[in-house]
Amino acid sequence: MIRSVPRTWLVLDIVGSVLGLLITLPLSFAMYAGAVSAWLQPDWLSLGAMAIVATGMWGAAAIARLSPLLALVVAWAAAIVQMACGLSPSLFDFAVFVVLFATSAWGGRRLLWWGAGSAVGGGLVAGAYIALQQIGSLTGQGVPSAAAHASVTAALAATSIGFALVIAWGAGLLWRVIAHGRQTREAQLQAEAAAAEEAERVRIARDMHDIVAHSLAVVIAQADGARYAAKAQPELAEEAMATIAQTARAALSDVRMLLTQLRHRQGDGPQPGLADLDSLFAHVRQAGVEPRVTIDPMPPGEPPAGIQLAVYRILQEALTNALRHGEGDVDVRLAWLPDRVDVRVRNRIAAEKAGPGGGHGLVGMRERAQLVGGALTAGAEGTWFTVHAVLPIGASVAQP
Repeated sequence: MIRSVPRTWLVLDIVGSVLGLLITLPLSFAMYAGAVSAWLQPDWLSLGAMAIVATGMWGAAAIARLSPLLALVVAWAAAIVQMACGLSPSLFDFAVFVVLFATSAWGGRRLLWWGAGSAVGGGLVAGAYIALQQIGSLTGQGVPSAAAHASVTAALAATSIGFALVIAWGAGLLWRVIAHGRQTREAQLQAEAAAAEEAERVRIARDMHDIVAHSLAVVIAQADGARYAAKAQPELAEEAMATIAQTARAALSDVRMLLTQLRHRQGDGPQPGLADLDSLFAHVRQAGVEPRVTIDPMPPGEPPAGIQLAVYRILQEALTNALRHGEGDVDVRLAWLPDRVDVRVRNRIAAEKAGPGGGHGLVGMRERAQLVGGALTAGAEGTWFTVHAVLPIGASVAQP
C-alpha cells in the first residue's frame, strides 16, 4: 500500500503537484468563465467544485510514487465528483496521466493491470460523459439530430482521451522495464563481484598452501635429520641447518612476492616456471628424497606462462606430499606432447601414514589443472600413490 520512497523524490513530487495545481486551476477557471460568459457573475458553486476536484487530482499525483493504489482511488473519486457536478474536462485532469504512469511504473502486478483497465475504461467513460453533455447542450439549442452529433463527438473523445491515457500507462510500463533491467544488471554485477572475491580467496589459499607447505616440509625433514646427526656427524647437521636457512629465505621471498601480488594484481610479480624446477628438485634432494626425473619428449618451444606455473605448482605439491606421507624416492615424469603436457608423480606410501587423501593440497592441485583447462587425478594404487595431470597447450606453444 505504501512504498518506501526517498525523501528527496517525495518532496519533488509534492512540489511538482502543487505547481501543477497552481498553474492548471486558474487556467481552468478562466476557461470555464469564458465558456459560460459568467466571469462578472461567476457560479461560485461550480468554481468551488472545480477547486475540490483539481485538489483531489493533483493530490493523487503527489502521492502517486508513494502509494500508486491510493493515488488511483483518489483520482477516480475526484473524477466521479467532477462528473456528478457536471464539470467539463479541464486542464487539471492532466494529473490523471501522472497517476496512470505511477500504476504501471511502481505498482504491483495486479495494480499494473488495474491501471491498464483504468486507462481504457477512463477513455470510454470520458467519451460517454462528453456525449451526454453534448446531447444536453444541443437539445437546449434546438439543434436537430443532436444524438448523431453527440455520438460522433463521443467516439472522437473516447478515442483521443483513451489513447492519451494508454500512452501515459505505457510510458510507466517502459520505465518499469528499464528499472527492472537496471536492477538485474546490478544484481549480476554484484554476483560477479562476489564470485571474483571468492575466486581470489581460493587463489590466495592455494598459493599460500603451495608456498608454505612445501617449504615447511623441507624444513621439518632437514630439522629431523640435523637433530639425529648433531652428535654423530656434526658436518651433516651443519649442512642440514644451511639447507633450512636457504629454504626459509626462499619461502620468505615467495611470501613477499605473493603479498606484492595481493596488493596489485596476480600477474604483476614474477611467477615460477620450468626454469625453477631444478631448484625445486634440489630442495627435495636436500630433504633426503631423490626425485627420479624423466622428461620425454622435451618441450617443443616456450610453453605458456600459465602452463609453466601449473606444472611447477602441481609438482611442488606432489613432491611435498611425497616428503610428508611417502617413503623412498619419487618418480617424476613429464611428457611435452604437441597438444598437451602429461605430468605424473609416483611414490611409495609409508605404511604408518597410509589413509585416504583429502587435504587442501589435492584440492589445490585439481584447481591448478582446471584453471588451465586440464584435469588431475590422484589416488593410491596398492602401496603406491600416483598424481596424474593432463594440461592442454595446443597451438599456444611457440615453435622454434
